[in-house]
Amino acid sequence: MRNTPPETTPFFARDRAWHPPALTPGYKTSILRSPQRALISLEGTRSEITGPVFGHNILGEFDNDLIVNYAKPGEMAIGERILVHGRVLDERGRGVAGALVEFWQANAGGRYRHKKESYLAALDPNFGGFGRTITDEEGNYVFRTIRPGAYPWPNGVNDWRPAHIHFSVFGHGFAQRLITQMYFEGDPMIWICPIVKTIPDEDAVKGLIAALDMNNNIPHDMRAYKFDIVLRGRRSTLFENRKEGN
Repeated sequence: MRNTPPETTPFFARDRAWHPPALTPGYKTSILRSPQRALISLEGTRSEITGPVFGHNILGEFDNDLIVNYAKPGEMAIGERILVHGRVLDERGRGVAGALVEFWQANAGGRYRHKKESYLAALDPNFGGFGRTITDEEGNYVFRTIRPGAYPWPNGVNDWRPAHIHFSVFGHGFAQRLITQMYFEGDPMIWICPIVKTIPDEDAVKGLIAALDMNNNIPHDMRAYKFDIVLRGRRSTLFENRKEGN
């Protein structure tokens, strides 16, 4: 464990040209969710830039193993076994240590374990579809899971979500919270998904696609995918002779 005090300076402002606009009629639910008035920018409070704090003792033994964390003793989830790993970084490229990474997903057939789920695919009795882990000193995280299936959703007549895993990340402050989705390299459904199409920058979409990482496969067991997550970094002090920062 490091003995250095945490940074308490403000975070970088969100780049709104990089994120999807709030109102994107092709993604129908955004019509009701989007703000009705102009946004207001507020300075972060101390609680927003210094918390939360998580300890490794909050994790269960199999929280980062979705293959077995919901299964009956001696049994496992059904589907293609995969390993997902990567780093949580700030905008300076530095690893974010101690970040809480939570993830949830549909099963191999594309169905969520949720009481309001309406898709007809079968539930897997040994797959819960959620887990969590905490990044190490270099910002690394890893978990095992089943590759999720695609599923239809009632946005258009024939709209389908590509295979994806949801992520929620808490960095070093509440203002460094991120909720995002990870897609899989080579999936042709990514580029026709109405949600993905709300993202204005093609490079931003590519940043949501996990690369197949054959070098970290587990032989005769599972393929690996690498997915790095970038959170807002700390704001550097500006100097008159160095506008780019110190």
